[in-house]
Amino acid sequence: MITFLACLALLAASYFGYGRYLERLAVADQKAATPCRSRFDGVDYVPMPQWKTFLIQLLNIAGLGPIFGAVLGATYGPVAFIWITLGGILFGATHDYFAGMISLRNGGASLPEIIGKYLGRNMQQFLRLFTVVLMVLVGAVFIDGPAGLLGGMTGLIKPWWVAIILAYYIVATLLPIDKIIGKIYPVFGAALIFTAVGVMGALIFGDMQIPELTSFANMKSNAASFPVVPTLFVTIACGAISGFHATQSPLMARCMTGEKQGRGVFFGAMISESIIALVWAAAAMAFFGGAGGLNAALTEHGGSAAWAVETISNTTLGRVGGLLVLIGVVVAPISTGDTAFRSARLIVADFMRIDQRRLAKRIRICLPLFAVGYAITLMPFDVIWRYFAWTNQTLSVATLWMITVYLSGRGKNIYVALLPALFMTMICASYLFVGREMIGMDYTAGMALGGAVTLGVLLLFVRYMRKR
Repeated sequence: MITFLACLALLAASYFGYGRYLERLAVADQKAATPCRSRFDGVDYVPMPQWKTFLIQLLNIAGLGPIFGAVLGATYGPVAFIWITLGGILFGATHDYFAGMISLRNGGASLPEIIGKYLGRNMQQFLRLFTVVLMVLVGAVFIDGPAGLLGGMTGLIKPWWVAIILAYYIVATLLPIDKIIGKIYPVFGAALIFTAVGVMGALIFGDMQIPELTSFANMKSNAASFPVVPTLFVTIACGAISGFHATQSPLMARCMTGEKQGRGVFFGAMISESIIALVWAAAAMAFFGGAGGLNAALTEHGGSAAWAVETISNTTLGRVGGLLVLIGVVVAPISTGDTAFRSARLIVADFMRIDQRRLAKRIRICLPLFAVGYAITLMPFDVIWRYFAWTNQTLSVATLWMITVYLSGRGKNIYVALLPALFMTMICASYLFVGREMIGMDYTAGMALGGAVTLGVLLLFVRYMRKR
């Protein structure tokens, strides 16, 4: 319990400590003009109150990540607490805050556009394609998963649910952001928080024992095949750092009415997500009697994090648990898939310079995206999902290097972004070489190559900055 409470306190305190430091580093100016005023279009650039933008941002970046990822990450043992806490503060919150603020100061521009501004046109062109593909992939994943679950819960066959969810995506993506997203998503975001608070209450006041961190030992059943470095840092993504978050931040950057709201919306949503992940990692270990029991239970049920979440929810929260499952396993991924397609539309519109005020122009962009998304749902789910986590973390690497260049150009402390950029470059490069579903090399050789790639990227960065 002490480890859990200490990590919880650090996360909460970081909003008032490290968050304020980053706000000063960014020189946030509440009087500065924001895109929702200067570019108001009634569709994507629409002013919203801060409480709404915070809850929408939280729901958009959450999806299944802070719940399923945390449950799977808990199989490594209490070491997962450390990555969620330090990763959430020093990596994820820094990444999300500056990605959102840079977009805010560039007219709410999409991620590839601001990365191109600071890392060059070649990187911009690559990330335009890379990010759109990732957004469509995310949207497809979050059609397929909820459709399968709803099919099992209702008896209505999966293809019908695919059609229903896709129809909702089309409507929500085309309509102005304040019509559906602005009205419904804050309610679901609040529900995500309330249910996490319910599980936390069961942990603190119940009779379950949360394991303490006594070593950094890997407690997975097959530890040799799943080394903590780099595998844990890819398994727990959304609860610590996620490149996908930076694709969602421009949605809210276009709706914020002041720069001072950035700490609450971007930093605050990431810290809230880390707290949710911490709660679920603790609940997964405590409920099943430790990491060993969790590993055994997941093995028995085919590694299904959904089964673990449902079991924990229904046991600890009773009837409320059913609502939690509905929100966490169905509503949250659907909302994330919706905003993923919306982000894809905006990215395409940005680089093709297509004004989005007219519905016909929005449809022209969306139809090909949804056609590709539907085609992807016809593939096996495990094939779609297999490379998602690594791709997601790789996008965070590009964002962190962009933030480093941004801070350097303003004469600010670059190390808040440079050190996380180097670490995540090492993690993603190493995973590419040693991951079982990737190249699958010998661990020592793969880690050495990951280190070499990281050194090479650092040298390229130094050369690039000298040219600038």
